[in-house]
Amino acid sequence: MNRMMDWEDQRAFLAVLEEGSLSAAARRLRVTQPTVRARLEALEAALGSKLFTRSVRGLVPTAQARALGEAARAMARASQAFERSASAPPGEIAGVVRLSVSDFIGVAVLPAMLARLRQRHPALILEIETSNRAANLLEQEVDLAVRMTPPRQAALVARKVPSIALGFYAHVDYLAARGMPGAAEELNRHDLIGPDRSAMDLEAITHVLPDLDRQRFTLRMDSHPAQLAAVQAGLGIGVIQRAIGDRDPTLRAVLPDFAIGALETWIVMHEDLRDMPRVRAVFDHLAAEFDAYGKG
Repeated sequence: MNRMMDWEDQRAFLAVLEEGSLSAAARRLRVTQPTVRARLEALEAALGSKLFTRSVRGLVPTAQARALGEAARAMARASQAFERSASAPPGEIAGVVRLSVSDFIGVAVLPAMLARLRQRHPALILEIETSNRAANLLEQEVDLAVRMTPPRQAALVARKVPSIALGFYAHVDYLAARGMPGAAEELNRHDLIGPDRSAMDLEAITHVLPDLDRQRFTLRMDSHPAQLAAVQAGLGIGVIQRAIGDRDPTLRAVLPDFAIGALETWIVMHEDLRDMPRVRAVFDHLAAEFDAYGKG
């Protein structure tokens, strides 16, 4: 290397690596395309090697670029965590808190909880990552997470809240037209809404109903919020969190005594953040909210 490397050059490199072109990287960074090109060239000069080659598909990363990618991502996560930590005066419940939740929790459950949180702490700024991928808490990719699998890393602080019960539900109009199933065997005569290619969801369904395979679903989608919307539109019978299904006046529980299972739930944060007021306030609030939610 013939000069110190600039973090802004590395940011430009990461944007190009993940976006695949100079123009897309420029839009992401909100700078001009020539600026991205200049930063990328500066980084290549510092490294003494090319990081991308041109092709009809855009910029193709070299082996060295791919190897450097994870280190650049780690630096980006650290930079973002630094910015969140600096977003509020010490000791105040204010500033940015980044939270990771599943897509269904983020759409159907979390908004009401956050509305009550913001009433108590209006100076908080909340960033929500809605994904079924487990965010990396150890590297502080996010500050907090709501997880349906037990955290195993020793550096994490977790609070288990009540499990979230699941059940079959259908719209009242669907049931008026097709009738209410009286037993699990009768589900085969109904339109069923379920997973498409999610191996985990398909395995969970067949564990409860061994005779029910993917071919029985007349509407298949892996998005849980989309499944809820389909049930609410009267397209068939689907699995919904009971706390959501029971609160919707247009839905009815189908086979309410049939045991489908429940989602074990934890509120999780990195132990280094446990005494940070803004993070602790969100952690405690979510723990109380999910305690009430799980108990119905």
